[in-house]
Amino acid sequence: MNNQFSFEVVIIGGSYAGLAAAMALGRSLRNILVIDSGNPCNQQTPQSHNFITQDGKPPATISKEAKHQVLQYPSVQFLNDEVHSVTQENLGFLVQTGSGKKFTSKKIIIATGLQDVMPEIPGFAASWGISVLHCPYCHGYEVRNKNLGILADGALAYELAKLISHWSSNLTIFTNGIGEIDLDKLEILEKLNIAVIEKPVESISHHSGYVEAVNFSDGTSQKIDAIFSRPKYHQKALHFIEKLDCDLDENGIIKTDHFQKTSVEGVYAVGDCATLFRSVSAAVAAGNLAGAIVNKELIEEKFLALKC
Repeated sequence: MNNQFSFEVVIIGGSYAGLAAAMALGRSLRNILVIDSGNPCNQQTPQSHNFITQDGKPPATISKEAKHQVLQYPSVQFLNDEVHSVTQENLGFLVQTGSGKKFTSKKIIIATGLQDVMPEIPGFAASWGISVLHCPYCHGYEVRNKNLGILADGALAYELAKLISHWSSNLTIFTNGIGEIDLDKLEILEKLNIAVIEKPVESISHHSGYVEAVNFSDGTSQKIDAIFSRPKYHQKALHFIEKLDCDLDENGIIKTDHFQKTSVEGVYAVGDCATLFRSVSAAVAAGNLAGAIVNKELIEEKFLALKC
């Protein structure tokens, strides 16, 4: 690879964080490519909330409008593809896609997000993002004061109970088997009339993703309107993140500084892949910041080269 790069920046992931970075860089006259596989984690969520000016809009509508606006900047290109590898070569990076395309760039912005791993409970995946929810700030208002469940155990169940109880006092914890919540915490939950049911969960009854009941292995069930849960997850792009040698924290999240820089020079990470605070507004803010910082870094490198 020589010093003639295909692009100044390749952004891997074209959802909210990636598109926000693309807009900042497009407005900075940077020659950039956004590569996206078209598989966002919130694709079946009917509405996005807690994002000012966009509150209540379907996530797909927001991203479609964002993509349309970003592509008005002539230096921005978009490719529907999946990145298979990113390697450092000389003064930049080589990006290879699943369709066999190859691109070189000076900088990389990773905006690939996380992949949620659904538990093997019938009805959970079909209701995920609709009435099986991860974030009360995104969806709590819509289910306020309803009969809510928490599908979790141990310390996570207790922390979720504290949080969700602010939106509804009609709350039940489902530990999906013998629970591991500490006795002192159980006493507090009892004082708050938060029931803990330790039966194995057989399935979740729902209608088009809207929860109706939690069904147990003993044949009993409990009516419920919505469930909060935090399923396991993994990095969508772990195959090339690890090869790039980006540092991950104890939660498997890409470590970044306050400017979204990773441990690898020239590589930035934004959105869900770099934070556990998973919201559209936070992703947009991180992408916008990274775009501005990458542009500034490119400017600094240009002036530094003139000193040599």
